[in-house]
Amino acid sequence: MKIKYKNKEHVFDIREKGGVPYLSCPLLERTGLVRHGFSTRLGGVSTGVWASMNISTTRGDDPAAIAENRKRIASAIGVDEKKLVYTCQTHTTNVAVVTEEDFGASIPETDGMITNVPGLCLVTFYADCVPLYFLDPVKKVIGLSHSGWRGTVNKMAHVTVNRMQEAFGTDPADVIAAIGPSICQDCYEVSEDVISRFQENYREEYWESLYYRKENGKYQLDLWRANEINLLEAGIKREHMAVTNVCTCCNPEVLFSHRITGTDRGNLSAFLALAGA
Repeated sequence: MKIKYKNKEHVFDIREKGGVPYLSCPLLERTGLVRHGFSTRLGGVSTGVWASMNISTTRGDDPAAIAENRKRIASAIGVDEKKLVYTCQTHTTNVAVVTEEDFGASIPETDGMITNVPGLCLVTFYADCVPLYFLDPVKKVIGLSHSGWRGTVNKMAHVTVNRMQEAFGTDPADVIAAIGPSICQDCYEVSEDVISRFQENYREEYWESLYYRKENGKYQLDLWRANEINLLEAGIKREHMAVTNVCTCCNPEVLFSHRITGTDRGNLSAFLALAGA
């Protein structure tokens, strides 16, 4: 499997186990406190537009294929398939606290989850939107959030950190965070109404680094930079942060991209679990 990177930094690296490749963040790996990963579209059994590693039940894929894919990707990442907990994403900034009672469940109207339960694996879904990984190594708390442009403009990263503070006493200065594989600025064209929302919610000093206007009246928006700003404003230290250089849209043979295929596709998945159970 080959990935096109936007630069030479090793922010997310390819890992593989049992014939199932996935992407992993060295910054999180080095802590030794979590099991995590980001799936590709390879290594599963789904066919057609879902080929081959899709675990989302919302795309019309065969339930039997989804079940087998879940077993394969959970084994590759090193988590217990029976302890996966899933979001039902609706582009909100709703962040749920999940526990052992939620094993195997899909949490409705939720785009982010946090937990302090070892072994419980948070799972979120993507096809260009931004995955946000959080680890509090002091309180032993994790968070995983889905942040499309709506989540990003409404500061999903900040909301998630606030929930970790409220529920578990997390100090943002302790948090290690990663912005996962998602669409890059070069590929992400948006209209003026989207940019207007960002102008409302982001200080003018950031505008130049967030977007630029093209001759056709459209804009190229940088969700990676926007989420980096959100993490910094939430109190996370720059040295505790990894910002992806893997674009889903630039890698259509390896990663699902809504911009490339529209709704005829599977979903990518992000996984995060506290080690120790």
